[in-house]
Amino acid sequence: MAEQDILDNVSIVLVRTKTPGNIGAVARCMMNMGLSRLVLVRPPRDDQGEALKFAAGAETILRDAIRTETLREAIAEHHLVIGTSRHLGRHRRNIRTPREMAGRIVPLLPLNRIALVFGREVNGLDKEDLALCNELIAIPSSEAFPSLNLSHAVGIVAYELFIAARSGPASGGRILAQAGELEIFYQHLQKVLEDSGFLGPHNRDHMMFSLRQLFGRARLERRDISILRGVFSNVVRSDPSKGD
Repeated sequence: MAEQDILDNVSIVLVRTKTPGNIGAVARCMMNMGLSRLVLVRPPRDDQGEALKFAAGAETILRDAIRTETLREAIAEHHLVIGTSRHLGRHRRNIRTPREMAGRIVPLLPLNRIALVFGREVNGLDKEDLALCNELIAIPSSEAFPSLNLSHAVGIVAYELFIAARSGPASGGRILAQAGELEIFYQHLQKVLEDSGFLGPHNRDHMMFSLRQLFGRARLERRDISILRGVFSNVVRSDPSKGD
């Protein structure tokens, strides 16, 4: 596939952006780097047309943008969801630089839709949103002033994708499970672990976050999910405590 064609499978997802101007600036960065799919989760009101002013030539991206109420809805039909985070907590293991991630994304693009998720300007993505991401990007920056403007962060990630798409052939043979299918899998996994007593109120959120990261690293295919859910169901049927 041509560079432009595969980049059509990339969605930039902005979650609860505070200012319309930043959304317009993001659209302009996207246009510069050959990206066209913009998804807005609970965007701000824009009565003054501020986003269009900042888009400066990328008005089509704004007009075609998809709007949703939740991140879960925004990513449901994507096969890989990659969040961005500046705060590198000890529980966040699937973290790469934009350049590293671009090299891992591009081979998948011919057969998979990929969402790149950016949070609010000040606080970024909250823990609930990060839990929906399979992997994370962190942009290296000066310790003296590490905070990046939203459009600058999008521009850096988009640039690395653009270069990676131009530099090598895209030949992805794997079709990953969609985010909506993964969520059903995680719900099944959580129920089995709760019923077994492995998960309780004291450790449920932490353990499920860790398990999501573990399976996120594996980049599960639909067949993988089917096998794992079959294992879960068989374990439940074989548990004597679930019998008469």
